Amino acid sequence: MSSDCNDSLKQQIPPQISSTLPLAADEGAMGAGQVVVEIQPQELKFTFELKKQSSCSIQLENKSKDYVAFKVKTTSPKRYCVRPNTGIILPRSTCDFTVTMQAPKEAPPDMQLKDKFLVQSTVVPYGTTDEDIVPSFFSKENGRYIQENKLRVVLVNPPHSSALEPINGDLRQEPAHEIPDSAVTCIPNDGVSQQEPANEVPILRNISISDNVSVKQEPVQEITMSKDSSISNEQALSGVAEITPSHVGKDIDDLLLKLNNIEVKLNEAEKTIVSLRKENSAAVQESNKLQQEIALLRKKSATRIQAGFPFLFVVFLALVGMALGYLLHS
Repeated sequence: MSSDCNDSLKQQIPPQISSTLPLAADEGAMGAGQVVVEIQPQELKFTFELKKQSSCSIQLENKSKDYVAFKVKTTSPKRYCVRPNTGIILPRSTCDFTVTMQAPKEAPPDMQLKDKFLVQSTVVPYGTTDEDIVPSFFSKENGRYIQENKLRVVLVNPPHSSALEPINGDLRQEPAHEIPDSAVTCIPNDGVSQQEPANEVPILRNISISDNVSVKQEPVQEITMSKDSSISNEQALSGVAEITPSHVGKDIDDLLLKLNNIEVKLNEAEKTIVSLRKENSAAVQESNKLQQEIALLRKKSATRIQAGFPFLFVVFLALVGMALGYLLHS
């Protein structure tokens, strides 16, 4: 339908304008058929153990020559943590992200989860970095081609689990944990959203058509219907919540608690230093007082010595006087 519309437009639009139409047609074809990113594996396998976390690594391979941005969404953001949930894949290179399932408190019914993941990838300008990623990269309103891959969740029993023990001679095996497609109805089974007309709409709008050009009404109506269908698909996808790491808040609380403990210890150390300084200053003052008292005692003792004669000297003089008196009287 889109190719017939482009052919009719090429016949009626002047050459200087119709030269841009092959680019629009080529881009629409590329967006519909080309796989920009390959994902391995195609499902998320978690080893299910009560009160234990389980992680799964997914590899994204950029098959194109352009920079590609990716974004991961899930229907259960409180149960899973994705690192990183957005990023840039360089041309002809790979990028890994890890999905961590929080420790379950109880087993789900029949060991099945209806959780789904959606990986969106799109071509971005050359040189784009992780900090340059904006939500408009993954919006279809401007006709941007977005590859969408749906990943299902599979729970795997741990090694030496009782799930594979023989019962009455037969081997009991857990059923494949298939997840129905009803959770995200807007994603096709092949993981890629086929929306050729939606990619052609903005390019046809940007073409400046002269007044003497008459365009058939029927193709325009078909394109409008395609746009409406793409909008409805986008609204259906809006129910898929973005990944928000659930344990980030816990890590922040732990860091704040550690900082508070360090601050308390620093305050105690400061108080101890202040008390030691006070004790040191008091000891210095006491030593100064003792030195002053010693100096005063020395001065007092010196003045006493200078004020009179020693007792032995007085006795000696008395004896000498008595001897002289005796000699004189005799």
